[in-house]
Amino acid sequence: MRHKIAVLLCGVSAMLLVNCYGQNNSKTQPDQKNTVYSRTDSSPVKVSDKEWEKILSPEVYKVARLKGTERPFTSEYEHSKEVGTFYCAVCGNPLFRSNAKYESGCGWPSFFEPISKKSILEAADNSLGMRRVEVMCGRCKSHLGHVFEDGPPPTGLRYCINGVVLDFEKAQAANKKYNSKK
Repeated sequence: MRHKIAVLLCGVSAMLLVNCYGQNNSKTQPDQKNTVYSRTDSSPVKVSDKEWEKILSPEVYKVARLKGTERPFTSEYEHSKEVGTFYCAVCGNPLFRSNAKYESGCGWPSFFEPISKKSILEAADNSLGMRRVEVMCGRCKSHLGHVFEDGPPPTGLRYCINGVVLDFEKAQAANKKYNSKK
């Protein structure tokens, strides 16, 4: 019952927060290259919001830098069963493995644990008259979503993440790249 109430509240919150554009698979502006994006560099990224606005697509910028929320049930990753790794679409930081993803029914991709404690940051979020915990990228501090305590075992957590700020690499593609470098 508690999970159903949490999912219902999540959906109601989504309707209050929906102010984002429609889904767009392009993560950067067509005329800009994101030079800080790296799936191997773990050094902190310090870029001004003004610069991010030039680099990122409007959809990604609105969620990642302005703490917006994408429309529920619009993410290509919400029901994905592919095996691989989810990365921050802003900087390339590894965030979640697909084996930590599960179907929560809340309208966004959900995970029960991040790849590591360093891959994300958490902060109190008391906006919109609610008490929540915001989840940010541990490398570039972009807003990803929120974490709730109504998830499945083993952690009991639900990382409710905006799909527009995620990139995904299938495990098979990653293996192919790795083996070609040997």
